[in-house]
Amino acid sequence: MDVARLSMALSQGQASQQASIALLKKTMDMAEGNATDFINQMMDSVDVQALQHAAQPHLGGNIDIKG
Repeated sequence: MDVARLSMALSQGQASQQASIALLKKTMDMAEGNATDFINQMMDSVDVQALQHAAQPHLGGNIDIKG
């Protein structure tokens, strides 16, 4: 068995694995950023008052002005 060839093959395998891991990390970071942006957009578009009214429709409908 040729030690030099074995060493080169191992080195190439490690380099390939490191490149794959780096790409995966970058993809995960991008996905996290996209998810955060999506959640922020959804939260901005939600009408909080309508959501609260839907959850508790009996609140806020009447005002007692008698003292």
